[in-house]
Amino acid sequence: MNNITQLQCRCGEVRMEAESTPIMSTECLCTSCRTAADVLEALPGALSLRESTGGMRMEMYRKDRVRCVKGAGNLREYRLTQKTKTRRVIAACCNTPMFLDFTEGHWIDLYGHLWPADTLPPLQMRTMTGDLEDPSALPGDVPNLKKHSAGFFVRLLGAWAAMGFRRPKIGYVEGALDVGE
Repeated sequence: MNNITQLQCRCGEVRMEAESTPIMSTECLCTSCRTAADVLEALPGALSLRESTGGMRMEMYRKDRVRCVKGAGNLREYRLTQKTKTRRVIAACCNTPMFLDFTEGHWIDLYGHLWPADTLPPLQMRTMTGDLEDPSALPGDVPNLKKHSAGFFVRLLGAWAAMGFRRPKIGYVEGALDVGE
């Protein structure tokens, strides 16, 4: 039997399931994630995405292990630019960020705030700390990687091999989020 984690937006209109365990549990401090957080946190009724460090908590899953089981019609994408291949997906019903999709990749990052209390897997690493003005202020509880490490890529490659080197598409996101820019 596979372990299924039930996740939902703040109002419960969008529900997702994540099967098994994440590839890894990270906190991203890259400029792109922090810039997107500025926009998404400014949406009406939105909650904070950031950890106390300023990073975004992410649970990285194989795309074939995550599905939307309710409310896909409420999902909208937000891209930092029209050409970026990375999109943040938001439940527009209540402006809850749901996941980050590397559209050409085999994984998605589910936002950590979706996990029910006391069920979020333990943080394994912080990534892209080199984008910070002063990374020395970060706690030393997990590795604080300036960039993505070789181990980071080995885990992703291992997950991709286990998928038969497929790159499933997330086709249930309907349209773009209106951020009022």
